[in-house]
Amino acid sequence: MDADGDERSLTRRGFTGLGAAGVAAAMMPGWAAGANAASETPFVAHTAAKRPGRSNVLFILADDLGWGDLSCYGSPEIRTPNLDRLAASGVRFTNGYSGSSVCSPTRFSLYTGRYPGRLPGGLPEPINAPSKLNGIPVGHPTLGSLLKGRGYDTAMLGKWHCGFLPDFSPTKVGWDEFFGNFGGGLDYFSKIGPLGEYDLYENDVKHRDLRYYTHILTERAERFIAARDDTPWLLNLNYTTPHWPWEGPTDKAHSRELTARIGAGANPTSVLIDAAGGSLKVYREMVEDLDRAVGRVLKALDRSGQRKDTLVIFHSDNGGERYSYMWPFTGDKHALLEGGIRVPTIASWPGRLPARKVSHAPVITQDWTATLVALAGAKPDPRYPLDGTSLVDFLFRGGPPPKRDLFWRMQHERALRRGTLKYHRDEHGIDSLFDVRADPREQRNLADRLPRDLASMRTRWEAIDSTLLPYPTTQAVSAD
Repeated sequence: MDADGDERSLTRRGFTGLGAAGVAAAMMPGWAAGANAASETPFVAHTAAKRPGRSNVLFILADDLGWGDLSCYGSPEIRTPNLDRLAASGVRFTNGYSGSSVCSPTRFSLYTGRYPGRLPGGLPEPINAPSKLNGIPVGHPTLGSLLKGRGYDTAMLGKWHCGFLPDFSPTKVGWDEFFGNFGGGLDYFSKIGPLGEYDLYENDVKHRDLRYYTHILTERAERFIAARDDTPWLLNLNYTTPHWPWEGPTDKAHSRELTARIGAGANPTSVLIDAAGGSLKVYREMVEDLDRAVGRVLKALDRSGQRKDTLVIFHSDNGGERYSYMWPFTGDKHALLEGGIRVPTIASWPGRLPARKVSHAPVITQDWTATLVALAGAKPDPRYPLDGTSLVDFLFRGGPPPKRDLFWRMQHERALRRGTLKYHRDEHGIDSLFDVRADPREQRNLADRLPRDLASMRTRWEAIDSTLLPYPTTQAVSAD
């Protein structure tokens, strides 16, 4: 069994419930398996390694990348050799979760280390228009500001989506420099966003570059890494790939068509969501181009001589959409079923983390914030305690994985995971209880069989919810 404790958390009742079907599902291609599976071994911390201290941090965030969209996570069609190698150099997590099933709230989780509902800007799902309320306010501690306070150079490249100018910006809350887009998506060539505006900025000034967005961000990341010296740094590299619109690096003609429709007066959001656009082929091209981009950034890190001094984390902001491969899960982006929140998650730090390891320990976006803050030797502001749990003891010191409940909230949906059990309430108000290890497709409702577990987890969810801001009664679910 894996030393990370997911299996140990099984009750006898839960283990019995695994059954032949559950075992078969766990062994199927694409279920916690993939290109590296044959050589992976269960994670055990490399306790003989040099004690971890302050490191550079490269946090790569993909956008709408689903559970099975990498070959190391079992994609049957998409090939991602660079991300496969990154996973082989460290730890691949099979129970990695995003802080929400849509974009803005997850980014609030990462940047603040707290539940999105602790700030008004974390309530829209997602933020889709400028507002003086909806964003991370000036003065609120963030991953950027906490590491900056410890002497880090901090930069963010790519998608921010935590508030619009003039009130909100990464440079107002701890990042020394920003190059990217403020909104939820944009055309990969024209840089037109869902509000019909041009949305590519250097710091808080518009910057014109009509090349393919993924390539621009990669080039900027290479330049940032090459320019570093002895000062530790944090780079949040936030690709929009493979978020809509469905444009690969050779799809400039499609971009011209979409941009022309917006220029002619069509609704920009509807055009960019591109209901008639995309295909499995285009999606594959986008993800494989993302993989090449990550490969370029990692080579830049190698050339700089900083690879062994850099913790690299790869994560997705939520589950996949439309063309994503998420077997064996149900649900996708916007849902709190596993397909909406379980995402590819990789951590690599040569010499500090062992290679070719797989961990089944449940981890969530805000845990990475707590981990990075702890590694930097920073202390969270006591007025804004972190909701994530540091993984330092588990990953680097041989400690057990943290035992705590994982919590999610959407306006019309709720979920909480405890061990292998998951409590879920759908948009119709129906409560369910699933063993997501035995039943990853969330088809066998154990609510009647385990009523005390259901009641306990529901009570815990409601206790956490009572500490968060309520949703505005007029808030509507919007497209991201």
